[in-house]
Amino acid sequence: MYKQVLDPVSHSLGLTSIFAVLPLLVLFVLLGVMRMKAWLASVITLVVAIAVAVVVYSMPIGQAGDSALEGAVFGFWPIMWIVINALWIFNMSDVTGYFAVLRRAFSSVSDDHRVQVVVIAFCFGALLEALAGFGTPVAICGIMLVGLGLTPVQAASVALVADTAPVAFGAIAIPITTLAQVTGLPVGNLGAMVGRQTPFLALLVPFVLVFMTDGRRGLREAWPAALTAGGVFAVVQFAVSNYVSVQLTDILASLASAGALVALLRVWSPRAPGAPSAAPARGRPAIAGGAAADPALERRQLAESGGPISRRDMLLAFAPYMIIIVVLGITSLHAVTVQLDKLTSEFTWPGLHVLNSKGKAPTSATFKFNWLTAAGTWLLVSGVLTAIVLRVRPALALRTYVRTLDQIKWALITVCAVLAVAYVMNLSGQTVTLGTWAAGAGSFFAFLSPLIGWFGTAVTGSDTSTNSLFGGLQVAAAHKAGLSPTLLAGANSSGGVLAKMVSPQNLAIGAAAVGLAGREGDIFRRVIGWSVALVLLMAVLVLLQSGPLSFMVP
Repeated sequence: MYKQVLDPVSHSLGLTSIFAVLPLLVLFVLLGVMRMKAWLASVITLVVAIAVAVVVYSMPIGQAGDSALEGAVFGFWPIMWIVINALWIFNMSDVTGYFAVLRRAFSSVSDDHRVQVVVIAFCFGALLEALAGFGTPVAICGIMLVGLGLTPVQAASVALVADTAPVAFGAIAIPITTLAQVTGLPVGNLGAMVGRQTPFLALLVPFVLVFMTDGRRGLREAWPAALTAGGVFAVVQFAVSNYVSVQLTDILASLASAGALVALLRVWSPRAPGAPSAAPARGRPAIAGGAAADPALERRQLAESGGPISRRDMLLAFAPYMIIIVVLGITSLHAVTVQLDKLTSEFTWPGLHVLNSKGKAPTSATFKFNWLTAAGTWLLVSGVLTAIVLRVRPALALRTYVRTLDQIKWALITVCAVLAVAYVMNLSGQTVTLGTWAAGAGSFFAFLSPLIGWFGTAVTGSDTSTNSLFGGLQVAAAHKAGLSPTLLAGANSSGGVLAKMVSPQNLAIGAAAVGLAGREGDIFRRVIGWSVALVLLMAVLVLLQSGPLSFMVP
């Protein structure tokens, strides 16, 4: 049995934190400074994390290895299981030529690539986040943006930054419900609190996307689109999370945002349109499939040449995403989830005998094989239905799946290694050491609270995970500092969403989606500044909500 000791270095949290933060520093330096390939940087970081666990925290090396193994398996299931099947669906759409038709459809909404970025990355991405989460919108939207003409690095960066405001309510509000379970606070109050923080992000993010796409000129010429999409999303996200349903928040906000933007485009268009996106995308991760002269090739050529598209082809181009929305929507209903969850296998990971500092077994030591409630499983079902609807031959569908696995192999290694790091840090006590040390800041902890959530997501890649890790800590610190537990628990989730774009697992997902596996460092440097700037703004907002804006706390 290994019992966590949070201050093994001279019984000092401060001194121990110097060692606990080493794995994160190593990872960020290797990625951002040395520009090392993400899979190699993640493996080296794993070695460092295990060394700290064994040497500094006196964790038995066998248990450190078991922690890493559980994390690696969790990296595949459910996280990469989602991404693999999401990419498979896209690749089937691409190989049949229907993605070219879809690109043409988005171009028909607006021929301005700055507006298209807001429609796809922000509105459509938020809908995917609402239904699936766990990297699905980064994978699918990144690919779509490359197909619409953005460079691969630009597309991945935009998709990552866009996947922020909806994350706290993603996957049918799993981060919020998890936070409620961990803290014992009412889910309605937590949803309302987050709904009074993240709408400010929703208002800003479309402007950031337009700036990333076309700089200051883009802001001058396309600001009405950004304001409409962000403003409507923010208002609906606040209203639904506070007065309707936490689970429906992002679904209704994304649909309302998209509808408002389409309505705006009927009466307004950018004064100087950006570069048209109808041209074939260079650098798109292509998967060859058909013969030189076949319906798929003809369909692609027709769409890219500007020729007339039949209503049937247009409907089939949207069919994969309609299928995803329907399938995930049905399986996310509470009554359906309860029945499917009855077949979930739950067990303590073999070889792990860990107690936290309070003498209780950490929840992360228990592995859940939720094969029927996992979004990836239903994306696989959606892929099969897509193959049937698009009339993809079984042999071609299978070859496409194999090529998808080859396309994503380095991202798979990266994500599994990063989750192994997270589990070693969590189960050895390194993560809690850092959070507990920060909690000693007193009333100023309101400012640090979102930063702790950011830190947890940066390590694990999941807002749900950071809520599991630090939700209880935030409540304990709130009581100690005389602050609102609801405020700090909500801040943990709201700050956590802003680290999604810099978490190594999401960087790997984005890079793999656009065909840049191994160049995660390039994407990291594009997004780290936005991540830091936005989380600092969130920290200021939470600090104000602990004082002069305390009326915003439910």
